[in-house]
Amino acid sequence: MHTGKNRQAWHSWIFVGLLAALAACLGVMQYRWIGEVSRAERERLRGSLQASLARLSQDFNWDLSSACAALLPDITTTAMNEPGREREYAARLVAAQSGRHARMLKTVYLATPGNGSLTLRRFNPEQARFDIVEWPSAWTSVRARFEARLAGDFTRFGRSVGGTDAFPDLIELPRFTSPGRGGQFPHESEWLLVEADLDYIRTVALPELFQRDLGAGVTEGYQAEIVMAEDPGKAIYTPTGDGHESIRKNADASVRLFDIRPEVFIRRQEPGRSRETIQSGAPSRGRWLLSVRHRSGSLEAVVQKARWRNLVVTTGLLLLLMAAVAALVRFTRRAQRLAELQMEFVAGVSHELRTPLSVMRTAGHNLRGRVAQDPSRVQRYGELIEHESEKLTAIVEQVLRFANANAGRVIGSTGPLSIDSVIEDAVQTERKLIEQSGCVLDVNVSPGLPAVSGDATALKHVLQNLLNNAVKYGSAGKWIGISASAAGHGEAMEIRVSDRGPGIDRSEVRNVFDPFYRGSKPTLDQIHGTGLGLSLAKRIVEAHGGTISVTSRPGELTEFTVRIPAAQVVQHELENLTHRG
Repeated sequence: MHTGKNRQAWHSWIFVGLLAALAACLGVMQYRWIGEVSRAERERLRGSLQASLARLSQDFNWDLSSACAALLPDITTTAMNEPGREREYAARLVAAQSGRHARMLKTVYLATPGNGSLTLRRFNPEQARFDIVEWPSAWTSVRARFEARLAGDFTRFGRSVGGTDAFPDLIELPRFTSPGRGGQFPHESEWLLVEADLDYIRTVALPELFQRDLGAGVTEGYQAEIVMAEDPGKAIYTPTGDGHESIRKNADASVRLFDIRPEVFIRRQEPGRSRETIQSGAPSRGRWLLSVRHRSGSLEAVVQKARWRNLVVTTGLLLLLMAAVAALVRFTRRAQRLAELQMEFVAGVSHELRTPLSVMRTAGHNLRGRVAQDPSRVQRYGELIEHESEKLTAIVEQVLRFANANAGRVIGSTGPLSIDSVIEDAVQTERKLIEQSGCVLDVNVSPGLPAVSGDATALKHVLQNLLNNAVKYGSAGKWIGISASAAGHGEAMEIRVSDRGPGIDRSEVRNVFDPFYRGSKPTLDQIHGTGLGLSLAKRIVEAHGGTISVTSRPGELTEFTVRIPAAQVVQHELENLTHRG
């Protein structure tokens, strides 16, 4: 039988090992799959962000170019050398002030050649005219470049529209001469110089574009920084707060801004061309560099965080699955063990019932014969039948009590009772058995013990069972002790039943209160029993709100301790429950 049990245990462990190996394989595959999904998600997020920034760049450049294009009069209506050009410019500038993008521009200048030098005029919007002003000292390089172009030096030609990248806010809009005779190439003859309104762009234009093209915008998911592309030390737009770390160094995506596109000016002469057609051209060459980074540090950090979160969740599910299978194996083993114990219980009870029945049948058969003529032998057989019937009654009563306990009827009516009277009744019931075993009974009950609330018959059964076990398993020590005392400042009663028998093996102590369980030594010594007594005693004690425990030092002392709350404590708890209700 033990060989079969060992084989079943090995099968269970092999199953658990295979399950663990399978879980490890699934964990490795899961780690790789989530890694691949995370990499794909990172590329998708980066691609989506880059596409959004490209759309933002197109929108910003279009708006800025449209605002500049609105300032130029139609080149087919007025020649560059006609006196009415300033009026045409002024009329166009006045009309442009009501445009949707007009606030992106702050100041407009007109640079025209005359008398061997370049004259700079600033537009006065209040009087709708140009006033002559001095060239700003910062624009020395701009003036020199214009003069070189007028002289035919195109080595410093640069871009024809948009101007130099040296200034973060200055836009150059040249006007060209008409083609000369003989196919003479047109050249720049005068320029509009426009200063962009950086404050408006920072506070209004860019936030609107962020909100439109990046969804929640930089205020929630991302941080943005704009610097000069050729001189990153010059910041145009930075996150709120001082001393921020440069976003450009580890940006998730970046794009150029502030590119005045010639296509916008061409569109004024080709109305049939759509905005989408114009924007599908070459990538932006803007002088500003917009860099965007996720607030978590980078998209890599966001994806890594999501990856670990997914790993934790899936690992938790995998562990939960393993725990469920392990619990199933454990419960199956417990159910199998319980079934084995039940079979042993049936065999034990059958044996316990068969022995007294056989004795009683034999005694009855003898009483029918000549033995009936001998009064002394009749008396002895009568005592034998009475003794065996008591054993039968005890077995049947114990089985019935266990059945009632499983049905929820552990104890009957309860009330205040004296613990010393319960001990005395139990001792009197078991005294004959104790005397027959040759054991010395030592009873030590402290005087003045408070009453307990409980079922006297059930508590008596608990003490009878403990005394009976002490006789059956500990009679070799020739001493049995039972004591009662107050514990916990009078809040509970402790009853101890001890013997000096061989004791309980340490590996079996935790199982002694399990139903149908019988230790290996009683089985080997062929000590009869059902394995229900201690389980039933535990249920009765717990039904009284108490506890029962055992300590054993093999060969020295085995002691069962029953702890039951005093009557006043139980009453106090009931009153608290009533008040809470």
